[in-house]
Amino acid sequence: MFEGKVWWITGASSGIGAALAQALSGAGAKLILSGRNVGALEEVKAQLKTDALVLPFEATDYAALPGAVETAWTWAGRVDGLVNNAGISQRSMAVDTVFDVYQKIIAIDLLAPIALTQALLPKMVGAGGGQIVAISSVAGIAGPPLRSAYSAAKAGLIGYNDSLRAETAHQGMKVLVVAPGSVKTNVSKNALDGSANARGFSDTAIDNGMPAEEAARRILEALKGGVRELVLAEGMEAEIARLRRADPDKLFDLMAQMVAQGYAQQMGVKDKS
Repeated sequence: MFEGKVWWITGASSGIGAALAQALSGAGAKLILSGRNVGALEEVKAQLKTDALVLPFEATDYAALPGAVETAWTWAGRVDGLVNNAGISQRSMAVDTVFDVYQKIIAIDLLAPIALTQALLPKMVGAGGGQIVAISSVAGIAGPPLRSAYSAAKAGLIGYNDSLRAETAHQGMKVLVVAPGSVKTNVSKNALDGSANARGFSDTAIDNGMPAEEAARRILEALKGGVRELVLAEGMEAEIARLRRADPDKLFDLMAQMVAQGYAQQMGVKDKS
């Protein structure tokens, strides 16, 4: 399924993106690696078993995306799969969060993947189809405390890709939405606080989360099986996603209880009330 195919991954310099690059390369795919950190992208490329193109760009430089798409497409004459993985998270209570946080996170986590997909989609459809993978989050299914901006963006990403799946299925396109829970990456350390600054430290849940390599393995298995939505979570996080659809009132009460019991303080967020 992956042998000789061309896969484009954003946010490929670390975490799930880098692990997916390794897994896809191991399965015989060629890779296009995008992100901002050229040095880190080159390090990922050096570890791959197949050909790869390092194609750095700023995700929110929407005007530059058509040019990036042309470069990516020209490299091997096609792109068979796109993984929209680049993103940034948040750790702050809504009442303490400046609007700039919402603008930044929605621009990076929602508008950027939409812009790239929209720029690439006509070419993929014209070539007979392909695969889109959107890395959303359990927070996009059910908004937990401290992630109001992040949840808004990731929920929007699910909605966009659900529509895209329906509209393009007859054109040979397949869409997989992945909703990870805690995966051991730098997502929490790099998250924005309420003042739009990088948080600078991680969460215990993230540090003890699923290894990125295991996440990549499960994503590839989902692709092989034609899965359209993958909740990549275990334990309570998987239960949160289930409850959002099966018993939302129970989930809402659970989330409120988490806050009442000091969840924000446990995450290192000071109470400013």
